[in-house]
Amino acid sequence: MSRILMLGGTGFVGRHITEAALDAGHDVTIFNRGQTNADLFPGATRLTGDRDAGDLSALSTGEWDAVIDVNAYIPRRVREAVDALEGRVGHYTFVSTVSVYESAPSGPLTETSALGTLEDPSTEEVTGATYGPLKVACEQVAQSAFSGRCTIIRPGIVAGPHDPTDRFTYWVRRAAQGGEMAVPGRPDQPVQVVHGRDQGDFVVKATTEGLDGAFNTIGPSQAMTLRSMVEACVEAAGSDTELVWVDEAIVAKQKATFPLYLNSRSNVDGLFQASSAKAEAAGFHNRPILETVADTLAWDRTRDQSTMAPGTLTPDAEAILLAAQR
Repeated sequence: MSRILMLGGTGFVGRHITEAALDAGHDVTIFNRGQTNADLFPGATRLTGDRDAGDLSALSTGEWDAVIDVNAYIPRRVREAVDALEGRVGHYTFVSTVSVYESAPSGPLTETSALGTLEDPSTEEVTGATYGPLKVACEQVAQSAFSGRCTIIRPGIVAGPHDPTDRFTYWVRRAAQGGEMAVPGRPDQPVQVVHGRDQGDFVVKATTEGLDGAFNTIGPSQAMTLRSMVEACVEAAGSDTELVWVDEAIVAKQKATFPLYLNSRSNVDGLFQASSAKAEAAGFHNRPILETVADTLAWDRTRDQSTMAPGTLTPDAEAILLAAQR
């Protein structure tokens, strides 16, 4: 049994990691603001603080075998955590992102691929352009402080129950609804999603085994396209959905927002062609995409079906696309 400190741990990605740690019998302490899913994990010790406000006073005492940092987006927050825990933590795991890599027209992206850099190294503004490079800087702080004792996790799109973004859930729900379903006309576009529980299991394994270095946690293990992903959604739902492939020019003209869709002119398909070979060699396991779909669908059916997160296609917008394609 390991003593694990979770920085975060009750949202989405962290929730699955915390669950995996507790299921494996580890002694888990959760440090966060206590505002998100505060009733979860009664078997864990709770410490309350606010990293954004610089309040880490609850971490002034205690010792842990490892810390798993789920919610740092700027390097200063990692540095503050490292300083607060100095001498009282054996291993540091930082949950980063596959977005650390420079945009590429094709893959595979491996852990040694070129990383993004900040035009202004002093910035702390998280935008689409700075998100990845700021995570690179976060990684560097953790690795410097815990040389030889630092796991870097680089997930792509994380899917499954409790996902607040609905990026994958949109496709699952829409396929289950049946009828004509608009899909961007790039059936061969690569897509990658990892089940939150598979990633959670590996994060705990890598942390407790003290694995050092960076690992892409990408799923599924077999190459997947937009077509195969959507067809898996239809199959798992057992619906009568008919896929209607809408020309990209129509999608662009209507400014339609399909989650996980990459316009063919964006030239960044490589971000959905990352390799998880290193993580798999270290024990990372991906379930089949049909299981990820079924798990997500079962969870989604417990929710209000009238709304979804911003950035997903609305029924009215889909009707316009279908009419335009006809």
